[in-house]
Amino acid sequence: MDEALDGGISTVRSGGESRDLTWRPPRWVVARRLLRDRPAVAGALVLAVFALVSIAAPLVAPHDPAAVNGRAILQPPGEVYRLGTDNLGRDILSRLIYGARWTLGTALLAAAAIVVIGVSVGLVAGYFGGLIDDILMRIVDVLLAFPSLVLALAIVGTLGPSLRNVMIGMVAVWWVDYARVIRGLTVGMREREFVTSAHCAGASAPHIIFRHLLPNVIPSVIVLATLELGSLMLAISGLSFLGLGAQPPTPEWGTMLNDGRAFFQRAPQLMVYPGLAITIAVIGSNLVGDGLRDVLDPRFKR
Repeated sequence: MDEALDGGISTVRSGGESRDLTWRPPRWVVARRLLRDRPAVAGALVLAVFALVSIAAPLVAPHDPAAVNGRAILQPPGEVYRLGTDNLGRDILSRLIYGARWTLGTALLAAAAIVVIGVSVGLVAGYFGGLIDDILMRIVDVLLAFPSLVLALAIVGTLGPSLRNVMIGMVAVWWVDYARVIRGLTVGMREREFVTSAHCAGASAPHIIFRHLLPNVIPSVIVLATLELGSLMLAISGLSFLGLGAQPPTPEWGTMLNDGRAFFQRAPQLMVYPGLAITIAVIGSNLVGDGLRDVLDPRFKR
């Protein structure tokens, strides 16, 4: 009795009989379908541009984002300052470019930690069941009883304002959605033939979880993480806008919104440009998530 992967179809062979268990499209099929999805391609290009700009910020930014120029306070867009300056004479374009590092970088780090915790808890609860499942799911139920952003706000308010504490607050409350989804998928798969055959072959619990269950939940994890990335960026920027996230002079997009609030009537670009950057990044993330969901959905088997 053994398990094999053939062209993206997971099968179990026992006594000469072969059965399809779960269908995962080959990578080239996923790539081809994703490239046919124009909104998803557009979203991927947007995220790629933001990522490249943030990585190459020292080469792309025309000015030092923290450089103060008292002679160029609240200047409109021009030849020297393409998007104008803020109330301290700092270049808005340079601060937007460097701000991509803080906003996107924090969201990506938080998403990675959330995925690790949520997937681990979901797999353990779904596979072992019983008392372990009850304890972990009651913790999840308690956290789900509170609005995620409100609970994160309370955690950050207790720890103190900083971007690191914002990330801690996000991770502490955001993993529960992943845990519940992965737990449900795991419960549905633990009685399947390929898990039973692994048990009969003497495979250990860690081997079954990481070798047989984890690969089957990865597509759902990828889709959920991509869709949640936009929500994380909004939450991080929102907490920074409230003064709980990155502190001045850090050029984080939410902090830039907060700094420009007092000058909105006189210089609306101080809030318009960071708001547009956040909006475009979130839309790009959602478009990619929608495309991946459609591509990785088993109902698209052909």
